[in-house]
Amino acid sequence: MHIVASLLDNAELPRHDDLNSVKQNGTRKMMRMARNFEFDAAYYVNRYPDLSHMNSQQAADHFVDYGIAEGRQGHPRGSRPTFVEHIVFLESILEIGPFNAPIARGNNVRYLDVLDAAQLRSRAEACGLDPNGCPDEIHYLGDIADIHDTFQGVISSHCIEHQPDLIHHLNGVAKLLPVGGFYFLYIPDKRYCFDHFLPESTIAEIIQAHEEQRTTHVLRSVIEHHALLTHNDARRHWAGDHGVEHFENRVSKIKWAIDHYRNAEEYIDVHTWYFTPDNFWEIMSMLYQGGMSQLKPVAVYPTLRDELEFFAILKREV
Repeated sequence: MHIVASLLDNAELPRHDDLNSVKQNGTRKMMRMARNFEFDAAYYVNRYPDLSHMNSQQAADHFVDYGIAEGRQGHPRGSRPTFVEHIVFLESILEIGPFNAPIARGNNVRYLDVLDAAQLRSRAEACGLDPNGCPDEIHYLGDIADIHDTFQGVISSHCIEHQPDLIHHLNGVAKLLPVGGFYFLYIPDKRYCFDHFLPESTIAEIIQAHEEQRTTHVLRSVIEHHALLTHNDARRHWAGDHGVEHFENRVSKIKWAIDHYRNAEEYIDVHTWYFTPDNFWEIMSMLYQGGMSQLKPVAVYPTLRDELEFFAILKREV
């Protein structure tokens, strides 16, 4: 059964029973991760020959104790190709920020961006990317709050970390979904991309941004993006090589970033939020429980070895 059908019919993600009964002999963080990450013991032991001798309980213990940190895939939906397979069957989809590589295509898909199709193609060319991958049409321009249609699902890939006011963004998505609708997210893991040296975002920072009703990025984010980043090679990060780029010419880069921020005549697009699978789940849970978001986290698929992104599903509950 496709995940979408299961989700819409049962209003809950299917989870492996054995994972819910993981023995309470690990750390508190391990137990929390076990609850957050969807897991399939049969898939896990079949995928990795060195685990083929394990029963379901042993496989679940291994995933929590070692597999997540090793970047092993614990569920068939936990990779980019398989995650998207279970989205495209929805009758109506909105994809946010498709650029030149949309996740979904077809008559059931609409696109939202701050640039129209011609501008996206020009930007792709300027970035040395293939402009032919850009959608032929961008159906909605500007703020998500200005859309008045509804969709069974919303998709974004490497978009949520760019939102100046994350709570505003989540509430805008919720408005487009019926109760029981889903937000599917592809999110960079800050540990394995150029954000490696930047601290994880906190719930307090996200609430502060919403309180200020930010529509553009603050100076801090511009400095971080232009002066405090490192390389973006996931394989190197997984191997423990986080680079020396972070330490080179930082003072001059900071000065340039300040001037860039002060003199900018157009919107500056940078990362402003830095997530790992675990802290993303925690923040989304707190926002939902605190009534600041209508979207409840229902699944997270942790980052795979030598990759720099993880996947998550949020569900509109009310």
